[in-house]
Amino acid sequence: MEVSTVYTTQALNSTCSISTPAKTHLGSHQKQVVFYRRTTKSGSGGGSCVITCSAGDSQTVVIGLAADSGCGKSTFMRRLTSVFGGAAEPPKGGNPDSNTLISDMTTVICLDDYHSLDRTGRKEKGVTALDPRANDFDLMYEQVKALKSGVAVDKPIYNHVTGLLDPPELIKPPKILVIEGLHPMFDDRVRDLLDFSIYLDISNEVKFAWKIQRDMAERGHSLESIKASIEARKPDFDAYIDPQKQYADAVIEVLPTQLIPDDNEGKVLRVRLIMKEGVEHFSPVYLFDEGSTISWIPCGRKLTCSYPGIKFSYGPDTYFGNEVSILEMDGQFDRLDELIYVESHLSNISTKFYGEVTQQMLKHADFPGSNNGTGLFQTIVGLKIRDLYEQLTSSKTAAPLEATKA
Repeated sequence: MEVSTVYTTQALNSTCSISTPAKTHLGSHQKQVVFYRRTTKSGSGGGSCVITCSAGDSQTVVIGLAADSGCGKSTFMRRLTSVFGGAAEPPKGGNPDSNTLISDMTTVICLDDYHSLDRTGRKEKGVTALDPRANDFDLMYEQVKALKSGVAVDKPIYNHVTGLLDPPELIKPPKILVIEGLHPMFDDRVRDLLDFSIYLDISNEVKFAWKIQRDMAERGHSLESIKASIEARKPDFDAYIDPQKQYADAVIEVLPTQLIPDDNEGKVLRVRLIMKEGVEHFSPVYLFDEGSTISWIPCGRKLTCSYPGIKFSYGPDTYFGNEVSILEMDGQFDRLDELIYVESHLSNISTKFYGEVTQQMLKHADFPGSNNGTGLFQTIVGLKIRDLYEQLTSSKTAAPLEATKA
């Protein structure tokens, strides 16, 4: 026998329905109604009883961010949450090793939490965390779908310190849910839930330099162990992670500079912002003249540039068969306050006031990549996501009003 217990608190303007899918999870509605659902294994002819509720609110907007380990997802998340205001912090009073970050409007979920195998289990089966067999995509889909629909979930926690799977934590539906990790676009069911998707594409040369810096400095790993880890992960990365970029609405591609011949240091970067055309509620950024092919070297009296200088380019292209616009920056800034000169030549950057990109960059001048295109394009994508969120929420609010008029 199964039991469904419902606790209702001022369920204003709420409608509930009963259905019988094969699988359920513990959840709660964000505002008016809280559900605690307990199920047992069904007998012959029986099924699990699920109660769902819609309270008339706009749905949670879901953003997907895909990248390999050590490719700057954490920095991007901090820039993104800053655009919406409020510091992103772990859930208060919860597991100190939680991977979740919550701010005023956003909740960031690390998809490592959907590992179905802990560190020991992966070693026993001879698989990496990148392998789909080490991840529970059914649960990922169910919980992202629930949160998007306004229902809280008990999300598992993967403990990066111990390598074990910890007890779950309650996640309530936010205004903006960001799912970041290795596989946000791998499963087509999860991919279809995304309102916008980003892929951080770091070249092998740059990735190696970044991973050495992070794992040696922050985690105490040896150079040999880092090299071995990269080589061990590469086949699975090529098979399961890298192909996801074809589905992304925006790709931030980080490459070695072309301004220094035969550069081996990797300190100066060439960064490309690849923006898919025709994405609803998203208009690509352009330089000077939309749709034109532009090459611009701005260094001079208005922009201080030490060797090797800065070069921008912009133009239309194709990417995995899709029409795209590509904005590129090669080189780095000497003075971030002068970035406003570059900002004034960019259009469709979705700022609310003149100089907002520059302000955001100065605000986080100590973040990695703040002196090159990684920080600039991450900031711009964050502003575009804010604009997309505002368009989505305003369109959802307008729809019931139009229906009432009809």
